[in-house]
Amino acid sequence: MIYLDYQATTPLAPEAREAMLPWLGGPEGMGFANPHSPHRPGRAAAAIVEVAREQVAALLPPGGRVIFTSGATEALNLALAGSRSTRLAVSAIEHAAVLDSARAIDAAVSILPVSAQGLVDPARPIPTGTGLVAVMQVNNEIGTVQPVEALAEAAHAAGALFLCDAVQGAGKLAPPVGADMIAISAHKLYGPKGIGALWVRDGVALAPLIHGGGQEQGLRSGTLSPALCAGFGAAATIAAARMEEDARTVDALWNAARDILSRWTLNGSPEHRWRGNLNLRLPGLDVARLMSDVRNVAFSAGSACASGSGRPSHVLKAIGLSDSEAKASIRLGFGRYSDLGELVDACERIEAAAAVQGV
Repeated sequence: MIYLDYQATTPLAPEAREAMLPWLGGPEGMGFANPHSPHRPGRAAAAIVEVAREQVAALLPPGGRVIFTSGATEALNLALAGSRSTRLAVSAIEHAAVLDSARAIDAAVSILPVSAQGLVDPARPIPTGTGLVAVMQVNNEIGTVQPVEALAEAAHAAGALFLCDAVQGAGKLAPPVGADMIAISAHKLYGPKGIGALWVRDGVALAPLIHGGGQEQGLRSGTLSPALCAGFGAAATIAAARMEEDARTVDALWNAARDILSRWTLNGSPEHRWRGNLNLRLPGLDVARLMSDVRNVAFSAGSACASGSGRPSHVLKAIGLSDSEAKASIRLGFGRYSDLGELVDACERIEAAAAVQGV
């Protein structure tokens, strides 16, 4: 099987796995201890949590704190609901974790449109009275990189907080300077599933989303997993150290894929994007048949969160594609552990299968 779905999840880095193992201990060791307990094993578990917190914080701007969560969806909900802003503005291509949550909070949420290139214009006025603006750093479906620093400035000028979903950018790009809150997820940067974080700028007040024991600085009650924290921290450290190397790997993979799939049309900006995300369309393509014909390649027909719904991607619709164009699109995702030879093989199989369809 050739894995080309890095936007859905990334493989677990060996370093992250090794960091987790001591904290998954059975009765013969004390790695299983509750990090919120005052005894010695509990304090040891708490210490590794704080080490991991510092490792994750190193991926983010200075002048803020890291709150561990179960993932980016919880982090985004904490930011949106915890800010207590009743007037929200979010981009048209946000992940459902932002769009659906924003609509639940503000039925009249303002939707910021994007260009045909998949970019939000920072010069577009923010509606009067907006308390929070949310725009993601890198889109999970088409890979476009938003001008988040300029958007943060525009939000602040309008008197609003700025929230950035940096799930697809964390560990790959510089953090979104100027944001008031940043959500990230471990399993999108070669860490374990089940843990994410919300970075909160110093001075930004939030109300808790989950009540109970008052853990995580009173903002997120519940027992933390030292193993997940350790894996997240190790993955963050490796991502920071390998950022340039990983980018070079992705560039080589992108160039090889584009050479083979040269007749396919790219969805989203060719310049302002993360090149580990290749979203393409071919008029008349039957994507379901393609995925069946190339079943030894794991790729996506769109966002994994919406797969199987039968609805055209809201992201592809937002950049002006018709229903038929959106449904004739595929997403290939690759990264650190992708093999160039396997990628070439997969792209050749995809191209051959599309040609058999006569498109």
